[in-house]
Amino acid sequence: RPAGPSGAGTARGARGPRREGPPLQTPLSVLAAAPRDREAASRSSSPGQGAQDGGAAPGRPRTKFSAAQLRELERSFREQRYIGAGEKRRLAAALNLSQSQIKTWFQNRRMKFKRQTQDAR
Repeated sequence: RPAGPSGAGTARGARGPRREGPPLQTPLSVLAAAPRDREAASRSSSPGQGAQDGGAAPGRPRTKFSAAQLRELERSFREQRYIGAGEKRRLAAALNLSQSQIKTWFQNRRMKFKRQTQDAR
C-alpha cells in the first residue's frame, strides 16, 4: 500500500484520498432541528411514552388530511397508482402539501390497496 500524504500508510480503503479545502460547515437546517430533537428526546424518555410502549416515534406529527385533499388524492390514485414528478408537483401545489407528503401518501395508499386485494382473495 502506498504511503498517504503525511508519509504514513492510511487505512482509508475504498474511500480514496482526503479532500483538501475549507472545513465542512453544518447546514442551517441541522442547527435549526437540534432544539426539536432535544425536545422530542426528553418527551420520549418520560415514563409511559415512547416507541417501545407502542407510541409513535418522536419527530414530525401525523398529517391530518382534509376531506377535499383526500378526495383529490384518491381520484389521482384511481387514475394512476404511481405518481410522476410533474403530477406530484401539481398535487402538492394544489393541495398545499409538500411533495414528500404526496409521495408518502401514495406509498401508504399502495400498501393499503395491496392488503385489500390480498384479503379479498
